[in-house]
This record gives sequence, structure tokens and C-alpha cells, in this order.
Amino acid sequence: MYLGVDGGGTKTAFCLLDDDGVVVAESRQASMYYFTDGIELVEKVLRAGVAEVCETARTSVGTLTSSFVGIPCYGEVSADLPELDAILGRALGDGLHACGNDMVCGWAGSLGGGDGINVVSGTGSIAYGERGGASWRAGGWGELFGDEGSGYWVAIQGLNAFTRMSDGRLPPGPLVDAVRQALDLTTDLDVVDIALNRWHGDRAKIAAVSHAVARASHDGDATATEILRTAGRELALLVDVVADALGFDAEDAIPVSYSGGMFTAPLVLESFTEHVRTAPRSYEVRLPLLPPHVGAAVYAARLAGRQFDAEQLRRLQSPAPTSEGLPS
Repeated sequence: MYLGVDGGGTKTAFCLLDDDGVVVAESRQASMYYFTDGIELVEKVLRAGVAEVCETARTSVGTLTSSFVGIPCYGEVSADLPELDAILGRALGDGLHACGNDMVCGWAGSLGGGDGINVVSGTGSIAYGERGGASWRAGGWGELFGDEGSGYWVAIQGLNAFTRMSDGRLPPGPLVDAVRQALDLTTDLDVVDIALNRWHGDRAKIAAVSHAVARASHDGDATATEILRTAGRELALLVDVVADALGFDAEDAIPVSYSGGMFTAPLVLESFTEHVRTAPRSYEVRLPLLPPHVGAAVYAARLAGRQFDAEQLRRLQSPAPTSEGLPS
């Protein structure tokens, strides 16, 4: 059995594959993003999800051949790495188990573990690619001064535009009503109280405001539309950076894919695809092959030396994500 865990900014998804590459159990749990609630959150969520998939599959932790656990922001706080690795040992016991950044889950899912580049845009944003065993990441610097093109970034741009429309610095558009409804505002100034005092800057709650931006764009708001188009352009920039770092040649046909809820916003995906395809390099934009949590399980199998063939990967395919995912 191969366990994959994709710890996103708003949820954690678990997948258990058997040796034939068949999904035997899945689970959804709370986010593993521990910077707000403490590192012990990781173990709590991991144990809950593992218990559920093992119960569903009528198996036990001891039967796991290998596991890969993608944790948001893994590797970005060096001092936390020993404890995160220790958590994996406590929750999964002895065996071939590994932690990594959740960007690996997105890449392994979208491209089936093959060479190429995947861009993730959910609550945060990051890109990861591999070529001939070499790897590189770009983006993923956090919501305070990075994560361009992410759900959080789109929400912040939208909230900024809302305040400008509210006090007259921008002409009002559908974004005003979209934000008022989304936050159930009594007065526009209550946005400060909600975001800072009630939510305490909670990244997942703020990122959810990206729904209002997408809704306003659909209703014809030019400012919201430009925010979404700019998000796609920022995400496309990550592709070029990773391709350069991995040394892809100009004539290489470079597989590129994507994952995360922001790509369910049509304008974001359209802008991203347009900027990738018009870049000087020869990129081959592909639909995501598998969801990230299944990709994590495929990666776990690879760690154990088990490579699923094209037919097995085809059977694992699922439809492209719908708007339900925005901005996971």
C-alpha cells in the first residue's frame, strides 16, 4: 500500500493506492498549515487521516510500503524540519516514509511524476519542476510579500480595490456588492474589523474572498477582471524561471501543467495558458493528469521503486477540478 498526503492551505487530502495502482481509500481533513495553530496540528491531522483511510481499506499503518506527506511550507523553517520528520515517524512508524513540500504533490499528480513543470495556485502559489532527476522551485514566499497569483493574493488585490471604490478613489463596480455580500458588511469600514479583529488575518478565510473577485469579474467588473488576468500572468512567470533553472534547451517541448483551486477561475487559467504558450520557449500545456493527493501516492510508490505504467495512470485519471475547489 502506498499513502499519499497533500496538505493544502485549506484542507488535507489523503489517498491510499494498492500495488496495482488502484485507489482503495481517500480522506479529507483540516489543513496542516501549522504557523497559526502550532506544529502539533500536523500530527493531529496526519493521525486522523491515516486512521480513516486505514479503516476504510481494512488495513493498518504497519502494512504501508511507503508514504509521502506534502506539508505546506515544508523546508521554509529549517528549525522545524527535525520535528516534522519526527512526527512522520510517530504517526506512521518504521518504514519508507518521507516529508516534502506540498508542491511535489501537485507536480506528481499533474504530470504523473514525469519531467516537466507544475504551477500550484490555491491559498498560496508556487511552481516546481524536475528534469533528469534535478529539481527546482520558484515562488512560494508566503502571503506577506509573495504568493503572487494565489487565492490570498487575488483576495488582497480585491479588498484593496474594494476600499478604493468605497471611498471614491476608484469608480464603483460590481466588486463593491460582491465583497459586501461575501463579508455580510453592515458598513464598508467593517471590512477592517472582520479581516483583522475577527479573522486575525487568517490566510484561508482571507483567500476565500477570491470567490467575490471572481464573481465580480463575471458580472463585468473591469478591475476584478484585470486582477484575475494579472494573477495568470504572474503564475506564468514562474514557469520560465523553473525552466531556466533546470536547463531546458530552447528546442525542448517542456510539459507544463497546473493545480489548485485558482485555476478553476476561467480568466486565471486563460491568462496563464496564453502567457505560457506565447513565451519564447516551446511549452506543452497539459491538463492535470491526477489530483495532488493521488499524485502524492504515486510519488510514494516511486520512492519504493514502484513505477506505475501509462495504463495504470490512465485508470487513475479523474475529471479536471470544478469551481468547488476555489481557492484550495
